[in-house]
Amino acid sequence: MTLERNLGEQPLATLLSRHALAPTDLVRASSAQLTHKMVARAVKGRRLTANSMKKVLAALNAAAGASYTTADLFNYAPVEVAGDSDDQV
Repeated sequence: MTLERNLGEQPLATLLSRHALAPTDLVRASSAQLTHKMVARAVKGRRLTANSMKKVLAALNAAAGASYTTADLFNYAPVEVAGDSDDQV
């Protein structure tokens, strides 16, 4: 079974347009190490890690002054993002 990596344009693209934001605005608003490449991959629908998804979410909420959830930005959000599953050993 192969995992589909290209998932098509994500709802994040619509939200960026709605708030008149560019990927650069998210990178600037981020307090984490968010890169332009992460944002571009998120918009295009390349599968991101849960950690990258959290960074994009936090940056969008900061830049837009909103309180979106991961499910609002991505149509493939993994279950781990919803909870506090920072299981690092």
